Amino acid sequence: MKIQLKPDEIAALLRRQMQQVDQPIDIAEVGTVLSVGDGIARVDGLSKVMFNELVETEDGVAGLALNLEEESVGVAILDDVTHVREGDLLRRTGRVVSVPVGPALTGRVVDALGRPLDGRGAVITDEQLPVEGFAPSITERKNVCEPLQTGILAIDALTPIGRGQRELIIGDRKTGKTTLAIDTILHQAGTGVHCFYVAIGQKLSTVAALHKLLMEKDAMAYTTIILANASDPAPLQYLAPYSGCAMAEYWRDRGEHALVVYDDLTKHAQAYRQISLLLRRPPGREAFPGDVFYLHSRLLERAAKLSDAKGGGSLTALPIVETQANDISAYIPTNVISITDGQIFLESDLFNEGQRPAINPGISVSRVGGDAQVKAMKQTAGPLRVLLAQYRELEAFMRFSSDLDANTVEQLAVGRSLMQVLRQPPNKPVSVEKQVAALAAGVQKALVKVPEKRLPEAIKALYEAIDMREAGRTYAARFAANPVMDEELSKMLAALIEEAVQPFRKG
Repeated sequence: MKIQLKPDEIAALLRRQMQQVDQPIDIAEVGTVLSVGDGIARVDGLSKVMFNELVETEDGVAGLALNLEEESVGVAILDDVTHVREGDLLRRTGRVVSVPVGPALTGRVVDALGRPLDGRGAVITDEQLPVEGFAPSITERKNVCEPLQTGILAIDALTPIGRGQRELIIGDRKTGKTTLAIDTILHQAGTGVHCFYVAIGQKLSTVAALHKLLMEKDAMAYTTIILANASDPAPLQYLAPYSGCAMAEYWRDRGEHALVVYDDLTKHAQAYRQISLLLRRPPGREAFPGDVFYLHSRLLERAAKLSDAKGGGSLTALPIVETQANDISAYIPTNVISITDGQIFLESDLFNEGQRPAINPGISVSRVGGDAQVKAMKQTAGPLRVLLAQYRELEAFMRFSSDLDANTVEQLAVGRSLMQVLRQPPNKPVSVEKQVAALAAGVQKALVKVPEKRLPEAIKALYEAIDMREAGRTYAARFAANPVMDEELSKMLAALIEEAVQPFRKG
């Protein structure tokens, strides 16, 4: 005998069965991988995906939607591309790329997505920020007014940096660009500045050596390393500086101070060029895409000194750019020079002559840092650039003539002593009161009668006198209380210089 069920009974039965199913239905927009190669996947579907949105495969491999075309979407794969195959499904996540931020990142080594690389476990933080943040508006900013001491005499005297400034470090390979940036990080100990070192396309051995140095100097207590090494996919190298900037913005927006080093933006532009060419975007000058200027301007404009109403925090950026044969007229160098507030140009000829740091004072400039320079340093370093320019000119002239008058001989001696004062071994930052003392000794001709071979000893003796002698400690305390070269401080410093330098003079 057949059981006849009425439609109402069937509907009620189905309704009861559905109510017993407690597994939620996961609805997601998915697309199919049409082709994949060189880190780029072409995806059919995903018609509502956002630009810069994260997409994922069923295995959890992440990708970044960069090209939104009518027929397909160009996705840059952020993980191992071998895990993505033709026919795989990619699903939208509904969120843009974000990174963890906050105190939990201090002392860590992470990748461009904030994932730990130092073997110390997960980064535990509830806070995240999108890597593509907005630059502060005009009304949210204020003038650069606080100095960011680098501990490098040549920089603090000639091209001073203020908190919230963007100062480019530019030069050929192996001229000491990274060393300058690392020395600046080392000098931030005890200043409350949170430091971020972004390594883009660097060798792992190089970054490991830098990490070891920062650990030995206890600088990792306030530093985070963001690493996208040379073997990482180009999309990770492209994201790394934006991730480092987002991590630094966390502190800036809380009224604190942050310093970010981008090492280097040449490799960053090359990674972006690789992605753009693979996405079949039209190439321009040097095969870079048309928006390569915007690539760096939107990054560096996020560095700022915020207004008091916004907390008064700051984000200082030190981008590094590598040149070929000292050519600063190439595409990327000219772009970044036009975006930044000044540049420190390292010259290979000076480096090979033993002048280290090999800063060329003629081309190097700081457009806003002078307003934030310590008053005593500004007063002492005033004639420095002119004296160095005269020395370079006379040195070139001296090659063609050996018959020199007494005034020229003295100018050359002053120039040599100043060049020696500006020399500084790596990883040994100098405090500002010692910098002013050494500069004063050079500018005021106190080192003229010291033989050239004994100049390093004389400068070292002056530094030791400030640390160990009663007069030196009095000068340092007076300088810390009011760093202005008034009559009292000038006399105190002159007596200290005379006492320290006298034993090294000839005759």
